[in-house]
Amino acid sequence: MRYKQFGKTGLELSEIALGTWALGGKDMGPVDENDAIAAIHAMIDNGVNFIDTAPTYGKGASEEIVGKALKNRRDEVTLLTKCGIRWDEGPKDFSKGATRDSSHDSIMKQIDDSLARLQTDHIDIYLIHWPDVNTPLEETADTLKELKKAGKIRFTGISNFEPDQLEKLYSLGVLDVVQYPYSMVNRSREALLKEYHDKGVATMGYGSLGAGILTGSFREVPHFDEHDARNGFYDFFKEPKFSQVMKLLETLDAIAAEHDVPVAQVSINWTTQNGIVDSSLTGVRNASEAEINTAAMNWSLSDDEIQRINAAIEENINW
Repeated sequence: MRYKQFGKTGLELSEIALGTWALGGKDMGPVDENDAIAAIHAMIDNGVNFIDTAPTYGKGASEEIVGKALKNRRDEVTLLTKCGIRWDEGPKDFSKGATRDSSHDSIMKQIDDSLARLQTDHIDIYLIHWPDVNTPLEETADTLKELKKAGKIRFTGISNFEPDQLEKLYSLGVLDVVQYPYSMVNRSREALLKEYHDKGVATMGYGSLGAGILTGSFREVPHFDEHDARNGFYDFFKEPKFSQVMKLLETLDAIAAEHDVPVAQVSINWTTQNGIVDSSLTGVRNASEAEINTAAMNWSLSDDEIQRINAAIEENINW
């Protein structure tokens, strides 16, 4: 495993983190709980010391699975979860959305609910998942500071915020970590990640495998269940971008064959070697996928191979 200093937090974290959205088993197809727990254990056994989850993943199911998996292993990982989303009428389909709420009282309830599901007394990194335009950023920042003082969280940050909101939170002193999508098929936030990386803020990229499309698992346009989050959250499972990604995969296939490795490892190395993110989220559904993903850290792409991939991205992917 390869490790990096995580911004100014003092943490030294694995270059790949375990992303657990799919493990909730409700947003991206069914997942067996035993397989999910085995996947988490395999990631840890292979050197991953960073796990990312959120109450929105499977409407609490992902946090519960992570909590079960970390029983007796909590001190082996840095644990990240999120806040800022609530459900007024019980769980809803991802496609129907939920209410963004980063108010003081709401976050105070959200943190206690997450701690209970995760079976822990503290969260190492607590991110505001999505911006809430109805709550002043000052109120949210003060709430995060209150939770830090209470010992319930250690570091704070955001995911999916706009640049002006980011600047405000940076000035309010609660921006230890920023997290945005970052992969070959989504470089829309690359400049923002680089800007805050250069400021010393810890950076994370999610979707590094493009929900599986950058593993080579999809060679024809998929037809997901109507409630599957991949229908609306990603634009590359539909034409014309799907065909663009298939052309990019021709280059990834060739490089993977030269190294005699799965395509997923090429994608993971491209993301982690770009020098823009400190840790990249990779999702797994079982122990076998965990073994494949972590083995990517046993080798590296050459400068020439990175240039070949970048050229293929520029030629084929329209942002």
